[in-house]
Amino acid sequence: MAPATKFYLVSAEALPEIFIKVAEAKRMLQSGEVRTAGDAARAVGISRSAFYKYRDAVRPFNDMKTGRIITFYTMLKNNPGVLSDVLSIFAGSGANILTINQSIPTNGCAAVTISAETSEMQESIEEMMARALALEGVVRFDILAA
Repeated sequence: MAPATKFYLVSAEALPEIFIKVAEAKRMLQSGEVRTAGDAARAVGISRSAFYKYRDAVRPFNDMKTGRIITFYTMLKNNPGVLSDVLSIFAGSGANILTINQSIPTNGCAAVTISAETSEMQESIEEMMARALALEGVVRFDILAA
């Protein structure tokens, strides 16, 4: 039996340049900026063989989140309306909330997990998260699972 494929979430700044260039070449192909893999490879300054070597292994995180269920972990101050404001951010982005779980507040804060389906979002996950984190009463807002 073959071992299961492992995935790692790594900041782009920590990746070797070749992976960033392969991701950019894939984006250019997908958007129609270039017609062929050779054109894409040339445009980003890598060989076509390097593109083919890594193309199936490199996917931007945003691509992996589209059309998926994502679970967010939030820490909210125990103030009236904070959870409602967070849920309004989800609704405004087009995310479909599937579940909400909240702990009993301790020390003035409550842990809340929110699972949402993201295929109909009109903004990026990062933009939605930034808007939620900017709300008064939101202490923490992270992706727990994707």
